[in-house]
Amino acid sequence: MKNFGIFFNPNYQDKKAIFNLLKQLYENKNLRFFKSEEQREVLPDFIRCLKKEKKVKLDCIFVFGGDGTILKALNFSLKTKAPILGINLGKLGFLSESSLKELEKSIDDLKKNKFKVQARMLLKVILRRNKKVIFSSLALNDAVIYKGEAPKLIDVKISSNRRFVVETRCDGVIAATPTGSTAYSLSAGGPILSPIMDAIVVAPLNPHILSVRPMVFSSDDNIGFTIMNADHKILLQLDGQNRFELHKGDKILVTAASQKVDFIKLSNRTFYQILRKKLHMGKK
Repeated sequence: MKNFGIFFNPNYQDKKAIFNLLKQLYENKNLRFFKSEEQREVLPDFIRCLKKEKKVKLDCIFVFGGDGTILKALNFSLKTKAPILGINLGKLGFLSESSLKELEKSIDDLKKNKFKVQARMLLKVILRRNKKVIFSSLALNDAVIYKGEAPKLIDVKISSNRRFVVETRCDGVIAATPTGSTAYSLSAGGPILSPIMDAIVVAPLNPHILSVRPMVFSSDDNIGFTIMNADHKILLQLDGQNRFELHKGDKILVTAASQKVDFIKLSNRTFYQILRKKLHMGKK
């Protein structure tokens, strides 16, 4: 491995120390670093803009930040077809595999082929209004229908493969991937799924009826959400970012995307070891 993409959290305060470390690795280990067009002004000049290097194929993308930065690096990974290696600068770093202290060793392990590639499922989210598609995008963690700032509940009808499942009054509904099952969905009482599974978790947010509980659907299912009332602002969020305002009658279709995103796995730590360490699962 020689060609590495760099994606950086622009809000991180101690940028200079990280840029100096990358400059040392660039000079001493004969590495080549490349940045996306959207981060052209964020990263220093020794990290080249990939748009100008059309023949370069990235071996891996180093994502410096927390889990939120990894979510934002999704398009960079999909466009280049390069796997992601998260370098944790945040608090939890559940999706990260390395840290600044381990970066040099991680690079050595990559060059020695001491790693595995783990493919993770994505959601394809389509918004239909008056039978027309007006928005379509991908999500690594989740798609969330949320009531916004209003104190009123919203009514959402849920279907699977065009068959009615349930209608619920709630603050919103989360549709999550197995990767996203340890994020917002977990806070809403949803189950934890292994990230290498293919499935869709649907977790209502504060449903008015106690019997409406989180459900797990097959990744082959086409999950539909219909907005039954909208007398106030309702939002569609993908991976934590507001993407569209919803209207009454809007239909959001959620399926497993045809493509997946690859993550680098360096250690032999299991998913359940990470749960015990980072989420303190089972601790008294």
